[in-house]
Amino acid sequence: MSERIALVTGGSRGLGKNAALKLAAKGTGIILTYNSSQKEALEVVREIELKGVKAVALQLNVGDTSAFERFAAEVRSQLKHVWQRDTFDYLLNNAGTGLYAPFAETTEAQFDDAMNVHFKGPFFLTQRLLPLLKDGGRILNVSSGLARFAQPGSSTYAAMKGAMEVLTRYQAKELGARKITANIIAPGAIETDFGGGRVRDNAQINQMVASNTALGRVGLPDDIGDAIAALLSDELGWMNAQRIEVSGGMFL
Repeated sequence: MSERIALVTGGSRGLGKNAALKLAAKGTGIILTYNSSQKEALEVVREIELKGVKAVALQLNVGDTSAFERFAAEVRSQLKHVWQRDTFDYLLNNAGTGLYAPFAETTEAQFDDAMNVHFKGPFFLTQRLLPLLKDGGRILNVSSGLARFAQPGSSTYAAMKGAMEVLTRYQAKELGARKITANIIAPGAIETDFGGGRVRDNAQINQMVASNTALGRVGLPDDIGDAIAALLSDELGWMNAQRIEVSGGMFL
């Protein structure tokens, strides 16, 4: 069987990095994207290659749809050069940025930026990459626990994630003829540098999350990376059009 290949957006840090490393540990080749952190992205590639797995890092701003045609051409080129393949197996739409602003104070510019990065970008990037996604492949989108429960200051971000949850069901329905599945994972609050590292570094926020989580702690990157690797495993190939929250039981 040929090596499986996953394309992970936002794979230079945080949850994307962890997911890339966990997938690579299972022998999956990795194409990861980064926006500006080339040094960090190349370090992830080095870590993956030390596992005996092939990996490449490509620059991509997921909020800039004008770059998608060029990016798809580069993916096609790397697939042929590195793996002697025309397709990849898994697409993980992970890249994102934090936005913390009250609904009444959110600007149109903030809204547009969140829309471009968290909804419009994944929508059209996935569309552009469909010819390169193998029949029988997998799409795994990323939502948030904030699409289920409400925390002041997250209305725009959460609304975009809610849109992605609806889109995921339509992707599953419309791509089923190609045996492509589409699911979405919804992490809870995780200790990463996302949003300036506020969950990791702000003791008050960390304690608030832990005290409102059934398992009594804040999530760690490994919690999500392991879940992503499991969701893309062969054993869950029959799962389709599902939202899977991985939050330790936050705000039950």
